[in-house]
Amino acid sequence: MREDISKISKWGLGLVFLAALLVLPQVLSYSQREIAVLLVINVLLVASYRLMTLTGEWSLGHVVIMGVGAYASALFAKRLGVPVPVSMFLGASTAGLAAAVLSFPLFRMKGFYFLIGSFAAGEVIRLVWKYFSTPFGGPKGIKLIPGFPDIGPISMFEPENYYYLCLAVVSLSLFILYRIEQSRIGLTFHAIHWQDKLAESVGVGTFRYRMLAFVLASFFAGLSGALYAHYIGTINPTRFDVEEMVFVLIWAIVGGTNTFFGPIIGVVALTIINEIILRSLGFDSARPMIYGALLILSVLFLPKGLEGVVQKAGRIFKARKAPEPTVRREQNA
Repeated sequence: MREDISKISKWGLGLVFLAALLVLPQVLSYSQREIAVLLVINVLLVASYRLMTLTGEWSLGHVVIMGVGAYASALFAKRLGVPVPVSMFLGASTAGLAAAVLSFPLFRMKGFYFLIGSFAAGEVIRLVWKYFSTPFGGPKGIKLIPGFPDIGPISMFEPENYYYLCLAVVSLSLFILYRIEQSRIGLTFHAIHWQDKLAESVGVGTFRYRMLAFVLASFFAGLSGALYAHYIGTINPTRFDVEEMVFVLIWAIVGGTNTFFGPIIGVVALTIINEIILRSLGFDSARPMIYGALLILSVLFLPKGLEGVVQKAGRIFKARKAPEPTVRREQNA
């Protein structure tokens, strides 16, 4: 009975949350709707990053992989005339293909060396974009990228409509990422993270699974880049530099990486802090400094991240909701 009530309450909370997401653009200003679009795209970026970290490897090139998807989708649409929905898929696939190629040198390294190797590989790709005007546009990047086509009378140029498009794409992507993590493949990722030698001893091909995690994470990162490119209409190498990658790391660490929803909580909370509090107070230029302070405070006082706070609040709520145990009457002798 309690399990049935718990499931009903979870479904109820889920429906309320979905309704809030659908109504959100109606209560926001035009500029806030644009921020909401970028937030939804960043949710997919940080969720895809967590999939890669399941195997224990942290990358400093994930934002560059996002850029691979953005550049590829933009070039497919602008130079080759491919329809934008198809170019988005091709851009994401190109990002996955780039990850597959990079897997061979990068996964010869582990831990700190993988971190540095991923940074170096990302910088090489970014410098190619910067110094080759054809076809990447050099330092100025690619401009006048075709937008997503209108759906009947619905103009996708409007941030409200593009928000719903991104919400649908990202929701489906998050469902796929969640199912992957909960599947046998996801359990294997966790096993490689904690006991890679033991996993190898029972026949698990650790290189193949690390490569699979990298390719899948890169595909969805590339998809987020494609969504970004066709909304903003212009991209350049600076947009995908190491500073942006540091923000992704902070979102993931502050939110927490023990559960699927931790990094999502992190990016939502820090975006609200940045766009509502810092920008309204005129401190948006101090974002790196404040993010750094939040990261230090999170490591010191919230080792499990914001997801630990949410879990603790949930346990307290359940404890208050639970019925008091009945006291047995002592039988008289």
